[in-house]
Amino acid sequence: MNAAAGRRIALMLAAAAVLQACQSAPQTASIAELYQRPGERSLIEGIRLYDSGEFDRAEAALHTAINNRLADPRDVSVAYKYLAFIACAFNRGTECALDFSSAFNADPAFRLSDAEIGHPLWGPVYRRVAQALGHPDSRNGTPRSEANGGR
Repeated sequence: MNAAAGRRIALMLAAAAVLQACQSAPQTASIAELYQRPGERSLIEGIRLYDSGEFDRAEAALHTAINNRLADPRDVSVAYKYLAFIACAFNRGTECALDFSSAFNADPAFRLSDAEIGHPLWGPVYRRVAQALGHPDSRNGTPRSEANGGR
């Protein structure tokens, strides 16, 4: 085999390797790795506390998560979503609306699930904020499907 043929084969192999790399799935962080990040750890803790009914502590943990600069904007929107739920549940309507607005600002694809948007306390606030922001979820007060995983 001459040198030119060898270079062509090497070039084809390199091109094939590059194409293969482009087709590989993107790497994701493991839960253990995410838990080492202060913001993400606080988000997990805030959701756990919310689910346990410890709303004061959940609210503090969610604020800590936001202040620790969560890496993913979807996580920021989730933190604001739970803060909105807490604010609405404790009759802090203005704060609830601001939290929903912050969730939309963090992630334009933010959506509540059908069950969440149907909630009598925060559903109407969510729809009002969505309408004010020109968000698709405001149409006729009709919730969208669980687009974006219900976030």
